[in-house]
Amino acid sequence: MIGIDDGVPAPLGAHFDGRGVNFSVFSQNATAVDVCLFEPGERHEQRRIRLPCRTDDIWHGYLRGVFPGQLYGYRVHGPWDPAHGHRFNPAKLLLDPYAREIHGRIRWHDSLYGHRRGIQREDQIDRRDSAAFMPRGVVTAPEVPDLALRPVRRPLAQTVIYEAHVKALTQTHPDVPEAARGTYAALAHPAIIEHLTKLGVTAIELLPIQAFADDRFLVEKGLVNFWGYSPLNYFAPDPRYRGPAGIGGLKSAIRELAAADIEVILDVVYNHTAEADHTGPTLSFRGIDNASYYKLEPDNPRRDIDCTGCGNTLDLDHPRVMQFVLDSLRHWVTAYGVAGFRFDLATSLGRAPHDFTAKAAFFQAVAQDPVLAQVKMIAEPWDIGQGGYQLGGYPVGWSEWNDQFRDSVRGFWRGDRGTLPKLTQGLSGSREIFSASNRSPLASINFAASHDGFTLADVVAYEDKHNHANGEDNRDGHGHNLSRNYGVEGPSEDAAILAVRARQKRNLLATILLAQGVPMILMGDERSRSQGGNNNAYAQDNATNWVDWQTDPDPGLTAFVANLTRLRREQPALRRRHFLTGAAVDGGPLRDVHWLSPCGAEMDGDAWADDGRQAFGMQIGNDLPDADRLLVLVNAAETPCDFTLAPVIGGPWSVVFDTTKPTGAVIAGQALFPAGAGMRLDARSLYVLRTRPASYGR
Repeated sequence: MIGIDDGVPAPLGAHFDGRGVNFSVFSQNATAVDVCLFEPGERHEQRRIRLPCRTDDIWHGYLRGVFPGQLYGYRVHGPWDPAHGHRFNPAKLLLDPYAREIHGRIRWHDSLYGHRRGIQREDQIDRRDSAAFMPRGVVTAPEVPDLALRPVRRPLAQTVIYEAHVKALTQTHPDVPEAARGTYAALAHPAIIEHLTKLGVTAIELLPIQAFADDRFLVEKGLVNFWGYSPLNYFAPDPRYRGPAGIGGLKSAIRELAAADIEVILDVVYNHTAEADHTGPTLSFRGIDNASYYKLEPDNPRRDIDCTGCGNTLDLDHPRVMQFVLDSLRHWVTAYGVAGFRFDLATSLGRAPHDFTAKAAFFQAVAQDPVLAQVKMIAEPWDIGQGGYQLGGYPVGWSEWNDQFRDSVRGFWRGDRGTLPKLTQGLSGSREIFSASNRSPLASINFAASHDGFTLADVVAYEDKHNHANGEDNRDGHGHNLSRNYGVEGPSEDAAILAVRARQKRNLLATILLAQGVPMILMGDERSRSQGGNNNAYAQDNATNWVDWQTDPDPGLTAFVANLTRLRREQPALRRRHFLTGAAVDGGPLRDVHWLSPCGAEMDGDAWADDGRQAFGMQIGNDLPDADRLLVLVNAAETPCDFTLAPVIGGPWSVVFDTTKPTGAVIAGQALFPAGAGMRLDARSLYVLRTRPASYGR
């Protein structure tokens, strides 16, 4: 027998206390809220109960006799007045923004829209019931703190990020049981953890796993939103990855990864929702309180402000929306053990109300939050709104995806003129970008490939995008690829072309892992994963995205990455917390970094101004008395280059890493070069040499 009491306004969501459930939902402009209870498999609610109380814009009620597992949703009453931003429609079943678990999926139908579709008057209300086509929230048992889910606290200086997708990483692995493939639990399989550990990965950054929608236009084409950047709910893991282990499989996976000293970072999308623009569906936020949750055009509140390219923008200027985002982030840290977040289109979170500022309330709230201030915060530092590109503009405590590093690395190695100064800026920590905000090189997330764009293998195999499978006549995706195919567009059996591509993959990876900052590797790049030239494979739930664990076209590349990450771990000079500036060390002839010309002299103004320069040396570690001194020699030219080891940097030098080798490994002591000696650099090559401090009498 269900009974109803007033309940309490906090915490928001549906919370079971052993006898019943307290339902609590925010809506500033509603006039009433109903909670609807469903039986499994039923298209319509078994009971509809009006929440009896409103406290400070929180509608709440306590239902005795309701237990975990109960399916529910809301119907919210209020004005249908799109001209003033209000789109209340109690005919629409709404998903609780705070639902901890979701049952079912969206089944696209015109009744999911608050307005009548396909008629000239776009503001005419649609009174059809949408419940039959909507997923439900699930009442969950109280969350019991699990000490084993405490995040790994690894310093950024020791972090190597591996960007991955739950299903794409695990779907074809032969050692993962078939029923578990593509699920949360598969992330914890020993074969997956062993692979990550051997690579030297310290953090896996998962593409969105907060519940998301398959957009209608994709479903109608027979596609899905595979990447997950269309959020429906921010507390519940997406049901499609649950598998036999359920949501518990996600907690177990994070626990097992932590036991292997691997952090889990979530890619989160708090900039927009799946409800799109004013012509989109009414699934949750729009029907609960459109004018509070979304930024609306001041002169025409009928329409959303779109800083994201996805139709709407969440309004973090509203205190309850800010609370909602912070509550969600804390939930993932405390309930799941997540160690950090990568924020998609993060500039939208700092618009206060319209222009970006590093002093935005969201950034200040994160900085003082006792939970969130302890985890990694990574920004994708742009959105599509005015002034949206904000690389270097984020506050202390934040790192940023450095697309300028990506572009300079790709451009330099493909032979673009004038790219060397920008490349050396990235190698030394991108001081010109991040020092003004009082941050260190650790603010820079360095990468050459990410989910958004070509894979590493495609960077060296395609010059044009090939996105026809996305169903948009190859119009989607960008053309700024900075790639080169070396003679043939796409697959080739030409041994010479394949050799160049293999070398260039190694050069790109080496540059990422030898640069100051935080390196990030894209899932499958170590196995030469190709998307067939698709640089926007967001809708491809197939072999285009899945890692191929059966075929490895470049067998030495995985070992190459492992050897690189080992070198990075062993060499403090590659993991600095301060920028390399060229400052003198202890008043002597050595500097914290020497930039060298092939003749052995330090690069002067003329050398820096030479926009055709493709070979240089970087010598570092002189200010670290208990560490090796390193010399990185680079030749991006298509012909070999003779390099003189300048006397000023001492010696002797031994080669410890070489991108001309399939695995990069060099037999210790195989090559030893005294100061002033010459060394031939192969075409398109990179070498790392070292000398011990004692070798020059420090």
